[in-house]
Amino acid sequence: MSQSARSDNSIIGRWWWTVDRWTLGCVGLLIGFGYVLMLAASPSVAARIGASRDMFILKQVVFLAIAGLIVVTSSMLSPKGVRRVALAGCLVALALTALTLVHGIEIKGARRWIALPMMSVQPSEFLKPCFAVVTAWLLAEGKRSRGFPGMLLAFGVFIAILMLLKSQPDIGMLSVITCVFMAQLFIGGLNLFLVGCGIGSMIAAFAAAFVMFTHVRSRVMRFLHPGQGDHYQIDTAMQAFGNGGLLGRGPGEGRVKDMLPDAHADFVFAVAGEEFGLLVCLFIIGIFCFIVIRTLLKLLAEDDPFIVLASTGLVTGFGLQAFVNMASSLHLIPTKGMTLPFISYGGSSAMSVALTIGMLLALTRRRPRGRAQELGRPASDRRSTASRRSVAA
Repeated sequence: MSQSARSDNSIIGRWWWTVDRWTLGCVGLLIGFGYVLMLAASPSVAARIGASRDMFILKQVVFLAIAGLIVVTSSMLSPKGVRRVALAGCLVALALTALTLVHGIEIKGARRWIALPMMSVQPSEFLKPCFAVVTAWLLAEGKRSRGFPGMLLAFGVFIAILMLLKSQPDIGMLSVITCVFMAQLFIGGLNLFLVGCGIGSMIAAFAAAFVMFTHVRSRVMRFLHPGQGDHYQIDTAMQAFGNGGLLGRGPGEGRVKDMLPDAHADFVFAVAGEEFGLLVCLFIIGIFCFIVIRTLLKLLAEDDPFIVLASTGLVTGFGLQAFVNMASSLHLIPTKGMTLPFISYGGSSAMSVALTIGMLLALTRRRPRGRAQELGRPASDRRSTASRRSVAA
């Protein structure tokens, strides 16, 4: 029976027996936690702003359903299809991110969103997965073809994104994209001296952001000097973790959601800590760690540089986003408004993370080694390979 199931040649059948089902199952668990924590956190937030108590829940049901569909459909793509989707997505996201500077919604001094019916979209969210794949393709092509300026073009794309995100401003998003790019350059074999120069440049950039942007300076100073400034949100979040203890106060029994304005988004991890306790928080952390580590271990057996670089960039961005959200809630780093993948409220975030995971699953699907390498190469390389094989035959 198992053998007949494995011989299923339908699209769904081939997908099911080649996709990483462990990672897919972890994504399903995260989406499940997202539904549970929205039921716990969002009614109080909605009531506090005068909206229907079910508003955030109903929206998130739709967002996560769409996210699940994106994960499945994008994971069916070939490496060539992933590259095409990423290139188109990067161009569209760049154009829309530039549009936010002119027609974007201004919230707390930043222009990052475009208003649409029933929701607002943050185009820069989609830059993370698309940028990772596009730069991986450019760097890989630069290694395959000596005359192709892959490194130069990758830096050009990065600089364009840097200028746009600095103008919004969105230093947190820029930091994640910078770390993704640096990880890809390191895995791609960049000289260690240049890697050190890149790290030095990042430190200098953070110092410049500290000087130039008052909100960055305020968050860093409040982190370094806990006795100064307004610490209401982080103090309330820390109290929530303390109140939750090992097993939590129970579903619906938390109090942090009644006091924090972003309990359903930036501080949803604190809601999980108070209502479900330390053990559930450690389980959530374990899921994220499992996805990241499993992906990196799978890449050890991969020969195609495009797949290695793209998957490294995608999983780095995914892991960093989760780390920033949870570390901010635990006061391990300065607070930063970044969502917890699949768990925090947000349409743009859920869909962009779904695209990230879908592309990652597509790139790490099991394929015959020769076929996988052929799919990752441009058509000219495949034709030359085929001709060499025919000559050898």
